Amino acid sequence: MHTRIDKSADTYSIVIPARNEAAGLAELLPALAAHLPRGAEVIVVNDGSNDETALLCAGHGVRVLTHPYPKGNGAAIKTGARAAKGDILIFMDADGQHKPEDIPQLLEQFSQGYDMVVGARQSGSQAGFHRAAANDVFSRFASWMVMQPISDLTSGFRVVRASRFRQFLYLLPNGFSYPTTITMSFFRAGYSVAYVPIHSPRRNGGVSHIHPLRDGLRFLLIIIKIGTLFSPQKLFLPVSAGFFLTGLVYYLYTYLTSGRFTNMSALLFISAVFTFLIGIVSEQISALHYKNIDVKDHDEE
Repeated sequence: MHTRIDKSADTYSIVIPARNEAAGLAELLPALAAHLPRGAEVIVVNDGSNDETALLCAGHGVRVLTHPYPKGNGAAIKTGARAAKGDILIFMDADGQHKPEDIPQLLEQFSQGYDMVVGARQSGSQAGFHRAAANDVFSRFASWMVMQPISDLTSGFRVVRASRFRQFLYLLPNGFSYPTTITMSFFRAGYSVAYVPIHSPRRNGGVSHIHPLRDGLRFLLIIIKIGTLFSPQKLFLPVSAGFFLTGLVYYLYTYLTSGRFTNMSALLFISAVFTFLIGIVSEQISALHYKNIDVKDHDEE
């Protein structure tokens, strides 16, 4: 999976999801030309904007794909990935938080034979404390799941081989959690992922579409999804062990105090067994998501 890539043979497409990001695009699009590979295709996915996003893009001669109504950041990414003509996809935000001058660094790392390279936001970047803390928690959890260091689980600034990215389009959600899902999917498939440190400045105008409470709960569900998607037993086995140990302790307590085996102890033991069995079944179902990966890789070669 870790083979050197011939850069001269590759074509590039940059995909920029945008919803009411005219202010950010006004600065981003003129700056891109100096940092993109020669002949790179620029795609802006207009996710149902009601500002001048589409008009501004037309003035810069980029390819615009428009959703008739807002579908979400992940849906825009999927639209761009399906339509892109390049062998290599570059994803970045339209709000100015991803700097074009960082693109060559990501491409240089990618050329070393990686399947995906992610721009990892460093301390001092624009995200508020609560978002930075949440990203750190998610990254630590994911690192434990895959047994590999993950510097930034939720960064949307990344370079990836198009054919491998498209293998997982059906798994990607329409919301802001696509980076989480695609990162875990790549690790699960055994693909090579690298991280390049970047600094993320403040957004250029526009309004963030992330809501802390609503999206915080959504990310909590994503954590559970990650567990069942990547390695279910890592999630279900500790829960099963917790039920079993609690049942054992409760049984010893009731046996020593009243000399009997209670219904509660039985319930806890049964819960432990069922949770363990659910984990086994989930492990088998998870494996089905990746059963055709090797066949697709062989066909590409």
